[in-house]
Amino acid sequence: MAVYFDHNATTPLAPEALDAMSRALGEDFGNPSSVHQYGQRAKGLLDDARSAVASLIGAEAAEIVFTGSGTEADNLAVRGAAEALEPAGRRHLVTAGFEHEAVLNTVKALGKRGWRVTFLPVDSTGIIDPMALESVMADDTALVSVMHANNEIGTVQPIQSLARIAHARGALFHTDAVQSAGKIPVDVRALEVDLLSLSAHKINGPKGAGALWIKRGVRLVPTMTGGKHERNRRAGTENVAGIAGFGAAATVSRRKLASDSTRLGQLRDRLERGVLSRVQGTQVNGATTSRVPNTTNISFEGVEAEALLIALDLEGFAVSTGSACSSGTLEPSHVLRAMGLSQHRAQNSIRFSLGLGNDERQVDALLEKLPALVEKLRALVRR
Repeated sequence: MAVYFDHNATTPLAPEALDAMSRALGEDFGNPSSVHQYGQRAKGLLDDARSAVASLIGAEAAEIVFTGSGTEADNLAVRGAAEALEPAGRRHLVTAGFEHEAVLNTVKALGKRGWRVTFLPVDSTGIIDPMALESVMADDTALVSVMHANNEIGTVQPIQSLARIAHARGALFHTDAVQSAGKIPVDVRALEVDLLSLSAHKINGPKGAGALWIKRGVRLVPTMTGGKHERNRRAGTENVAGIAGFGAAATVSRRKLASDSTRLGQLRDRLERGVLSRVQGTQVNGATTSRVPNTTNISFEGVEAEALLIALDLEGFAVSTGSACSSGTLEPSHVLRAMGLSQHRAQNSIRFSLGLGNDERQVDALLEKLPALVEKLRALVRR
């Protein structure tokens, strides 16, 4: 049995997305900036996809800028806002220590160029206290960036409350919704944010397509210069096929959101209860209430996570030790360390993230194999 429990890293392509991409590659191959019929057919695909992605997050189509990835969307939001507000004397950036590297390293890079950077503290729940943001806001704060749902532990932040605090001091608010869109309801108006990042391959779309929602009236300095694509906000000929697949995936995600959320929440709880009851020395990392329904992060006392990951892989189960973008590093998860977990616990934690194709039979198969694998690895450590 081959079972994929790593949907927060990437997701299998939805059949509807594959069909949309195949049509774009085979039939509507024109450049969407061209005025002839081939170009206009390609532009029509972009328009349809823009509307579909906007509908997923309660936005207007004209507010969607397509990018090459969620990382690029985060860079455009953070760098673009910072540079646009710099002439006004706003050179303070606020984020959290458990952000994805796309935000974290972008903010750090700006810090090296002279921006003042504040990293919000977070406790073992993995949820930011709005008062922590209140205490660090200043008159020169340009942007606050806090992710909607954490990619490693799944916790959901009180974005609306945080955004209101930022706005009260005249700052913009950006949220990385890569791990929340398609899993829980995401509405840019309800969240009251100014900028929101998305990625196609996290919602059963293709890799190589992302999007940034920019609230009407918010000004950004483009991070890529060239032609007048995407309303002068992101130069470069659009990835029409990838964007068409993104639009199709967004449509499917919106249609199935309620049913998938319930189904995956039940599966996640079944897996979590099974691990905690069958394997001693296990703990869930982060809050178990405010989180996306498909994700659990569990520490296994006395077991190196990498060893357990490999053992599970050999049995046919794909899981993760955290962000796929951090794979290969020997450092413990920066997310878990930011939450105050010990280095040891951070290094013995596994992320299980569920999605398309997972069912009770697969969860039960994992629970049958896991206790013996953990005991075997613990026995090796005790020798």
